[in-house]
Amino acid sequence: MTDDVIILVERYLAERQRLGFELRHSGYCLRSLARHVQRSKHLGPLTLEVMTQWAAQGRSLMPASVHMARRMRHLRPFARWLLQFEPNTEVPDETVCGHRPVRGTPHIFSEQEIEELMAAARRLGPPTSIRGVLYETLFGLLASTGLRISEALALRLADVDLRLGVLTIQRTKFGKSRAVPLHPSTTQALRRYRASRDLTGASSGEDEHLFIGLRADILGAPLGGHQARCVFAGLRRELGWGNRGTHHAARIHDLRHTFVVRRVLLWQQQGVDVDQAMLSLSTYLGHSGVADTYWYLQAVPDLMAVAAQRFEACMPEVCDA
Repeated sequence: MTDDVIILVERYLAERQRLGFELRHSGYCLRSLARHVQRSKHLGPLTLEVMTQWAAQGRSLMPASVHMARRMRHLRPFARWLLQFEPNTEVPDETVCGHRPVRGTPHIFSEQEIEELMAAARRLGPPTSIRGVLYETLFGLLASTGLRISEALALRLADVDLRLGVLTIQRTKFGKSRAVPLHPSTTQALRRYRASRDLTGASSGEDEHLFIGLRADILGAPLGGHQARCVFAGLRRELGWGNRGTHHAARIHDLRHTFVVRRVLLWQQQGVDVDQAMLSLSTYLGHSGVADTYWYLQAVPDLMAVAAQRFEACMPEVCDA
């Protein structure tokens, strides 16, 4: 299999992408596996031994068993697909490296923490650069819309309608596009950033990215997710936040979780029927199904009271003995 593994991985990824799957992380993992197979000079069908050797590699802040389980889950669909070409391929089940852990509890940002984050981003230098306004706008957009970081960084200028205050999110995590209406304050912040962006000299064609690299050698190139996460981590350390989630620290993605929690809590305060509103929230977020949105009711402590009230409302009254 040594000579064919890269070809087979690329063929598999191409087929899945044609079906609408994004496969960004899976693609990274499968290409890494292919390189491991080549380095080890493995011959014959793909085996559990080779896959577990690969899964154990790499650095991670999470426990080794969790790290391996998460890496292994990306191999199962590929191994099943590979059976059509090599019937002796070994397909790992859930017992290999353990079950993939359930989603951890997110860090829900307080309003003060979001304000601190925005202010710290605004102070980013150098003074002659728009770096501060870029990251203030990026983090503010995530907090006010619940976008995934990948969706925000993929935005092109044509996707941002500042007249109507609407973003078009193109073919996202599940191969769907959607419109995201903006709060007027968010639209105004994007206008300010767009004016600053135009002054950098970067191209302003409709197909150019909204959030861009600013160094002279990459001016106008799309801002990378790794760079955004590094900046966020630096600001997190500067601000010295405690961690209220079960992940290693507060993450950029927790801004999305915070958006959902604050919206549901606001509905509860306003007396809105949460069940009726959940479908529209699920569509706004780009979830594949409303069950993904309901996950918050049982996974986030702030929303447990909402779930408890819904349960009590469904229970028949019990007369005192």
